[in-house]
Amino acid sequence: MNLILLGAPGAGKGTQAEIISNKLSIPSISTGNIIREAIKTGTDMGKKAQEFVNAGKLVPDDVVIGIIKERLSKDDCKNGFILDGFPRTIPQAEALDKMGVRIDKVISIEVPDEKIVERMSGRRVCENCGASYHIKYKKPLVEGKCDLCDGNLIRRKDDDPETVLERLRVYHVETKPLKDYYQKTGKLRIVEGQEEVADTTRLTLQALEN
Repeated sequence: MNLILLGAPGAGKGTQAEIISNKLSIPSISTGNIIREAIKTGTDMGKKAQEFVNAGKLVPDDVVIGIIKERLSKDDCKNGFILDGFPRTIPQAEALDKMGVRIDKVISIEVPDEKIVERMSGRRVCENCGASYHIKYKKPLVEGKCDLCDGNLIRRKDDDPETVLERLRVYHVETKPLKDYYQKTGKLRIVEGQEEVADTTRLTLQALEN
């Protein structure tokens, strides 16, 4: 089964991708991860991506698409794959179609913006070991201190409410047309994200069967 997972930052899309990957024994392909891997291994497209990264620029669509194409040609994708974070725009979706990549279903994990802001702005990470906590959902034993190494817990800049709201705004602008694009093909399935990961997983797996 060839899947695309959509979801705003903080909607839990990555967790669902990992769960589905393990259940169906197909790779979960995160755009950021495969770009870093292509750069590390020095593929042709990786070298092109490196030029843009070195210049502090976003990697353009044609290079990202080339890296995706390289990744999907590997043996572990023969029985299916999950695209996590790609496509993000209509041109990227159209490029996938032109490559002849068959997509069976597109799952959109939906969580209200205010809930995402609460989730992400309440997140705290240890500045030493990187362990993750939450001021409401996963409190440390001692406030402000990591349970594992006693390091200080901090809020990352990209978890500031203003930053989260801007990322959500960009996501909605880019992704609404993309959802409409796949809705017209009959492949889009909406999953309402739940408080408990297990409940979201149950709904996601149901969406794959329908």
